[in-house]
Amino acid sequence: MNTQSLSVREAITSRRSIKLFNGQPVDREELLAIIDDAVWAPNHGNREPWRVVIACGKELFALHDVLRDITLPKWQELTAEELEKQMKKFTLPGGYAFVIVPEDVRQKERLEDLGAVSSFIQNMQLLAWDKGIGSCWKTPPFLDQPKFREALKVQPGERIIAMLQVGYFDEIPKAKQRKTSAEIVTVFGE
Repeated sequence: MNTQSLSVREAITSRRSIKLFNGQPVDREELLAIIDDAVWAPNHGNREPWRVVIACGKELFALHDVLRDITLPKWQELTAEELEKQMKKFTLPGGYAFVIVPEDVRQKERLEDLGAVSSFIQNMQLLAWDKGIGSCWKTPPFLDQPKFREALKVQPGERIIAMLQVGYFDEIPKAKQRKTSAEIVTVFGE
């Protein structure tokens, strides 16, 4: 575990999306502390347009059952080994944070809220990384399924914007090349 905090630059440039977790659970208090700090994301009018449903610890087993039933409707037909292999992507993370945002009917506010909640999620990822906890922001299609929305108690007029898997890992993925300012910046008037 990291005993010295990363600089902001180090956190941004060293963070990676972790897709292979080692199964070690994430402590609920640790995840809640990350969320408590992440709420300092910029958001227009201080609307804080997010709420979070977390699962870590004992409730992970119930979440795994829901994920199994929704993603593998014929799971009973699989062997135990096949089921375990299919479910690894859900059972190896040490915790989950489902980020929910209101779907404002006003376009300007909806776009502001989307930007704010994206900053909030990025804050969560950077804060987790600083604590040696990996994350991966996922948006699988089942987030919009009525049974899944019901399981998370998502209300009409709300949208699950992210399934953030969090957990510990044994290997940091290699960084992929990023574009430079020379490739993406145009100077006004030139």
